[in-house]
Amino acid sequence: MADTLRTLVNSSSFSVLQDKLESWYKDYHVISCDQNLNRCCELVELTSKVQGQLFSILHLTAREGGQYGGVDTIKSRLLPWLGTCFTMTTGSVSPDTSLNLIQESVEKERKIRELSLSHESNMQKMETQLSTTRQELNTIKQELADAQLELDDTKNKSATTLLATEDEILQLRVELRAACDQADLYKRKMEALEEYERQVRMLREEVSYLSTEKALLQDRLVRSRSPSPLPRRSRSSSPLRGDSPTRAQLTASSRHARLVSRFGNLYALQRLQSEALVRRYVSDMETAQRIIFIATVESFQAAKLAYRQFKLRVRKTLSPTHLGPESLEDAVVDYIVRNLDLYDVQASVNEVISSMNLNPKIALPAELDFTLLSSFIREVCEIAFAMQTLEPPLELAFSSDGELFNDTKYRRSYDSEFTAPLVVYHIWPALMENSTVIMKGEAVTRRGALWRSRSSSPVRSGSPTRILGSSRSRSPSPGRLSASRL
Repeated sequence: MADTLRTLVNSSSFSVLQDKLESWYKDYHVISCDQNLNRCCELVELTSKVQGQLFSILHLTAREGGQYGGVDTIKSRLLPWLGTCFTMTTGSVSPDTSLNLIQESVEKERKIRELSLSHESNMQKMETQLSTTRQELNTIKQELADAQLELDDTKNKSATTLLATEDEILQLRVELRAACDQADLYKRKMEALEEYERQVRMLREEVSYLSTEKALLQDRLVRSRSPSPLPRRSRSSSPLRGDSPTRAQLTASSRHARLVSRFGNLYALQRLQSEALVRRYVSDMETAQRIIFIATVESFQAAKLAYRQFKLRVRKTLSPTHLGPESLEDAVVDYIVRNLDLYDVQASVNEVISSMNLNPKIALPAELDFTLLSSFIREVCEIAFAMQTLEPPLELAFSSDGELFNDTKYRRSYDSEFTAPLVVYHIWPALMENSTVIMKGEAVTRRGALWRSRSSSPVRSGSPTRILGSSRSRSPSPGRLSASRL
């Protein structure tokens, strides 16, 4: 039976029958009636051949089951089917439905076979992967065991070196503490040495000053003992009085260097800090830089005016009792240098703030004022006041928006247009000594600076009263004229 069934399967009779049915269905309306009948007969013959093979298989199967094997199946299914002329007559299933059920059953069996084959293939793949994974796991376990052995070996070695390392760390900490103590000691010694050097410099200046006075007094004593009447007649107008150096003249170079350094630090540090403080309330960078520049210029003007007034008061106080070897003007400057702390800097700060509040080019929000720049203005006023005691005094270069850029006085800011010839606004003023630039300022150059300068007034360097006072102060005072004539 198995060979007959294998032959039926290999011959694919049902597939051939299905293909012929489909071909006949496609050509049914095209071919003639005789051709359709011929094809139908061909299918009947093929069906009968298949049925003959199936009956042969049925016979062989029943014989293999013995004398009574398959009797119930033949009685219940085969004999009723043969009695009804090969048609199953049931009350609930029609011939078309029976064929559909058979077709669905065949299709389901085919799908089941395909799924079974796919399942078997997947199982084989999974078994292959599982075996590969097991091999990798065994390899990793072996590597882990080796790493554990190496770790144990490293721990044993580290345990032996840890004690020595801790001892070295303790020793290094002790040495570090000793080095820190020694560094602190050296630092204190250096500070003491700097203090000693400062005192030595001061003592040397005092000794030089006293030696000069001693030589002058000895010279005056010799002249007073001399019988010649000429020195006595020219005592009040002796040129030696103007030749005696005062403290201000002796310390002029050191004060000059110190003040220039303070002005440089003011530009490099405190200016940026003040700009950052203003930028908290003003979003525009240009406005903040204009505010700092105007504050610097106004502070210089206020300090110069305060210095002239202070100098007039000192001259008025010293002139009745002045009998020293130096001139009255030198004595006044020397007194101011010795008593810079008498300068009322707060009055100048208030004056600068008032002037900035009236400036139409700058403004802060209504709830704030320029008192937030008081520390910066105070420092500028102190430096400017001290600069007036030098000979010649240090001044700020004149500046105005829209002027021609001068490379000897200013350097351009990083955001400038380096081909623009005119200045839009200034960031920091230049420091001058007579007509010599001591320290360059900073300016911003851009295209269209001339048009912008016409639409806005130039930077105020001071109020009209200040400008008038400064112009008058340039003319020599009567006391100075009398001293020069003497």
